Amino acid sequence: QVQLVESGGGLVQAGGSLRLSCAASGRTFNINTMAWFRQAPGKEREFVAAIWWSGGGTTHADSVKGRFTISRDNTKNTVYLQMNSLKPEDTAVYYCASSMAVLPRDPKAFPSWGQGTQVTVSS
Repeated sequence: QVQLVESGGGLVQAGGSLRLSCAASGRTFNINTMAWFRQAPGKEREFVAAIWWSGGGTTHADSVKGRFTISRDNTKNTVYLQMNSLKPEDTAVYYCASSMAVLPRDPKAFPSWGQGTQVTVSS
């Protein structure tokens, strides 16, 4: 089993930046992909970005491409989401997740989830 703990959320004005962190522990040797999802009130959970744990390849949702960047530090078992040029529509609870598949986007492919961290962007 993999345990994931997110941090770094908060309140920021539109145009600002935040960096989210997610630390993994437990059976981390099972991880092939780490990803970020988000869920706004009344909406379905949405894929944001994913990174291939060993190879470093990444994929980002079109809605965040050019503004958000996922990265990882294998030595710390930590994945990051750098969020720049934030917009009010980015407001959501952001979740970190891990998968044994390589770069999936379907939440069903991710058996391990963090508790979530709130990101609020004011206009």
